[in-house]
Amino acid sequence: MILDRPVLDHVLTLLVVIPIVGLVPLLFFMRDERAAKQVALVTTFVELVVSLVMLAQFRVGEAGFQMVDSVLWLPTLGIRYEVGVDGISVLLVVLTTLLTFISVLYSSGGAIKMRVGEFMAAFLLLEVGMVGVFIALDLFLFYVFFELMLVPMYLIIGIWGGTRRIYATLKFVLFTLSGSLLMLVAIVAVYLASGDAGSRTLSFTDLVSDRGRFAPDFQFWAFFAFALAFAIKLPMVPFHTWLPDAHVEAPTAGSIILAGILLKAGGYGLIRFALPLFPIGAQAWLPIILLLSVVAIIYGAAVSTVQKDLKKLVAYSSVAHMGFVTLGIFVLNVQGGVGAVLQMLNHGVVTGALFLFVGIQYERTHRRQIADLGGLANGWPLYTTFFGIFVLASLGLPGLNGFVGEFLVLVGTFRYEGDPVSGLVWGPLAAIGVILAAVYLLWMFQRVMYGPVREAYKDLPDLSPVEIASAVPLLALTIVLGVFPQPFIRIIEPSLERMLALASAAAVAVK
Repeated sequence: MILDRPVLDHVLTLLVVIPIVGLVPLLFFMRDERAAKQVALVTTFVELVVSLVMLAQFRVGEAGFQMVDSVLWLPTLGIRYEVGVDGISVLLVVLTTLLTFISVLYSSGGAIKMRVGEFMAAFLLLEVGMVGVFIALDLFLFYVFFELMLVPMYLIIGIWGGTRRIYATLKFVLFTLSGSLLMLVAIVAVYLASGDAGSRTLSFTDLVSDRGRFAPDFQFWAFFAFALAFAIKLPMVPFHTWLPDAHVEAPTAGSIILAGILLKAGGYGLIRFALPLFPIGAQAWLPIILLLSVVAIIYGAAVSTVQKDLKKLVAYSSVAHMGFVTLGIFVLNVQGGVGAVLQMLNHGVVTGALFLFVGIQYERTHRRQIADLGGLANGWPLYTTFFGIFVLASLGLPGLNGFVGEFLVLVGTFRYEGDPVSGLVWGPLAAIGVILAAVYLLWMFQRVMYGPVREAYKDLPDLSPVEIASAVPLLALTIVLGVFPQPFIRIIEPSLERMLALASAAAVAVK
């Protein structure tokens, strides 16, 4: 049972409960903007602290799941409330709580000017879903959290978004919901195929322990259903078209979370569930996934180069960066897999920061067209310094965090020999995306920050204390992850090796 141990022994359940508890006082302070901001700030800060306690409790070097809570939820169906973390998920949980706190902190500084209480409530509910996705070990529970993320993000974009927010919101919902429903069908099929009426289960640990459970034909279609849902969430080309519209219309905090966390749910789902549960299906679809990953890297970078809207440029860069994630996962070696997880972390930090700074300048200039900007560095030296570092990290400068994940993915790709098209083909093609990233990011930075000073921007203020407080943790992580990546690799590597071993053993068992 969950209640037979001290509270901190149930730290993962606590991470789910804290935002829900924070919603209660928000109901009473819904019309008091200041009180609503304070409640949301305190709640998300406590959540961040508890996630750091969880990280401190994590035993580095152990490959299995830790801090597990497991109790029957729907006994007649064999469905459990089962949560746990390993090296693949533990850092993503901390990233989620950090970016949520930063988003609420920035929004409390005046970025949201209407219905503040409802906005903060939507963020707390969103945090429940995001944390739940990374800790759920039962497929039904995972699906509940996966869908829970959709509702508050729909509200955040639809109510507090830009002029085309309704179009962007509907597109976002239709794309993600269609993939999710297909995954639900696959989850039902997995449940029915998992055993007889009395032994059926959706527990991930039970499913992977029975390595011969699913036939090759079943795995082919089950993997397709899961992978499609996660590919839309990533998003992978050609399922990416909802992303630029959602980013452009979302408020700044919404864009931070959308890029920093929600996209990672897709990559995490592939590496946590789709690959180890359906390894034969993964092998069948492998050439197509590798091709689409490389296409996403090159296409996302090429389209970013010609963007006129600053926010769209950063949005399309996410398509390219997430292509490295899927490429690293499906080269099926440790270097690529560790690089993929690091790339998810690094992308969450850096791209979340880029959207933060795009939002900061938009609040002042009310311009996003690159041609309308210019000369901002002359009046904003602090802004320019922060923004420049994050741009360099995004393009993969050695010494900053963007380099580490991409480098490991490329190493893993060059070592890949899994199909007729070897890593000697995929590796150089993927490397083109790194070169293009330097082109579009440096060109953008030069046009926005330098050149003639525009009269309208001469007297605009530099970063405020709230904006500095929001950016400093991201800057610190950008440097620490780039200079000292080994502690993070040590957390990720054992669990990643175990996941690849499970997938390999399951494939051999079925064959």
